[in-house]
Amino acid sequence: MAKSSNPKLKSIPLSALFYALSDPLRLGIIRCLIEKEEISCGEFTCSVSKSTLSHHFKVLREAGLIQKREQGTRQFNSLRREEIEERFPGLLAAILNCRGPW
Repeated sequence: MAKSSNPKLKSIPLSALFYALSDPLRLGIIRCLIEKEEISCGEFTCSVSKSTLSHHFKVLREAGLIQKREQGTRQFNSLRREEIEERFPGLLAAILNCRGPW
């Protein structure tokens, strides 16, 4: 499997970031990652198929919000906290404090 690169957050258009955050499931993933250091796709519990969940992680990765770390056959996802805070100060706090509905 080819390793995906993490795009530089400065090169991501704001529209891609808003698109990534426009889906309730992806917002849930971000909220989960704000509270935890990292998670694997398998640890995230939701009512969608594995392929759909994988797609959502990919959208977040391509928007520069998360990064993937491979360890053996497992893939761990984490927020790019410092980079996000540098480019979009307060974004993660706003997401965490946002009340649904999702």
